[in-house]
Amino acid sequence: GGHSSAHIMGEAMERVYGGCLCYGPPIENGFYYDMYLDEGGVSSNDFSSLEGLCKKIIKEKQAFERLEVKKETLWKMFKYNKFKCRILNEKVNTPTTTVYRCGPLIDLCRGPHVRHTGKIKTLKIHKNSSTYWEGKADMETLQRIYGISFPDPKMLKEWEKFQEEAKNRDHRKIGRDQELYFFHELSPGSCFFLPKGAYIYNTLIEFIRSEYRKRGFQEVVTPNIYNSRLWMTSGHWQHYSENMFSFEVEKELFALKPMNCPGHCLMFDHRPRSWRELPLRMADFGVLHRNELSGALTGLTRVRRFQQDDAHIFCAIEQIEDEIKGCLDFLRTVYSVFGFSFKLNLSTRPEKFLGDIEVWNQAEKQLENSLNEFGEKWVLNPGDGAFYGPKIDIQIKDAIGRYHQCATIQLDFQLPIRFNLTFVSHDGDDKKRPVIVHRAILGSVERMIAILTENYGG
Repeated sequence: GGHSSAHIMGEAMERVYGGCLCYGPPIENGFYYDMYLDEGGVSSNDFSSLEGLCKKIIKEKQAFERLEVKKETLWKMFKYNKFKCRILNEKVNTPTTTVYRCGPLIDLCRGPHVRHTGKIKTLKIHKNSSTYWEGKADMETLQRIYGISFPDPKMLKEWEKFQEEAKNRDHRKIGRDQELYFFHELSPGSCFFLPKGAYIYNTLIEFIRSEYRKRGFQEVVTPNIYNSRLWMTSGHWQHYSENMFSFEVEKELFALKPMNCPGHCLMFDHRPRSWRELPLRMADFGVLHRNELSGALTGLTRVRRFQQDDAHIFCAIEQIEDEIKGCLDFLRTVYSVFGFSFKLNLSTRPEKFLGDIEVWNQAEKQLENSLNEFGEKWVLNPGDGAFYGPKIDIQIKDAIGRYHQCATIQLDFQLPIRFNLTFVSHDGDDKKRPVIVHRAILGSVERMIAILTENYGG
């Protein structure tokens, strides 16, 4: 239904704005459509006239027709819309492709759709934003309009009630009203915590610290800026550089850290290590920076500057099971204090993986054992792990029933290889590879404050 509703909204947008339609996919809650406008923008005052048009289109019961059309014909049809032509160029590599026609709107899509527009009973347009073509800041600015539809008006009423509840709990509003924090255009995506907000921030960190002391974690402090050679070793330069802030110092390239792990690898490698020191649990509340597009920054949930309750456990492969059990217990302790219930998923080896399959199998077996012994229900997500190791995904459930991913427990077999980390085993082998467990429970302290604020409604 979401897919067909997007088409109805697209048709209404073409009539109201006459711009070029781009993508219009269904998303988790509803759907959106992107449109390019030569001038002018979209305002929420337009929503009611758009909705009125959508109602009319629904009343007309326009049929959705599936057509197979030659690529050249589509070129001619979409001559007026360079975005559609780009999609044809880049995404369509067959001589013909499927389009759907609905009233005057013809759009590239695979379907399937409902039979006619009358099948959609209610449609609401609820927000708009601006974005870039394919999310790239150097491309055209597009207007994005979001809508949601239901087969039954009663469901729309429930959804509206939920939205109202969420709006009253919005952490941005509560943060303003209670003077906890604010944002300023002179540093987009970096939060100013006022005294009351800073008190919450420090209390959360102190709480995790007190648990660290009980659980054998050692806190370290590491640099914020590193030579790009470090990021080449870690692989971030190859895979992550567009999310990193980099700059020149004395003719060399440096970058702000988006993660703590490479610095911790340097710390592990600082001197020879013995099996007696393992597991080595390094905790770090260091400041991290990730370059998110300024259009995507929303309150404390998407930021550029944040701190994590980040720790890396360096251990031998046979210690994985005990360490993961410790991580799961830690997590349960913290979340029960907050009153969160949670869901657990085990994500295993993907098709494209690096490393030795035996190591993967042994590690996944230990993860399963830890989860079974932990005693909470868990679900298997086969093939959903990262290329460098399997992981456990944890989602917490808040007071109004939304799920949030905060904690991570991620195994990593590749970073120890990239940094050539070794320890001397008890039988004298001095080339043993440790495994790294990346783990965080709050995730980003900033984001956790947003979730807690909304969960308790202030």
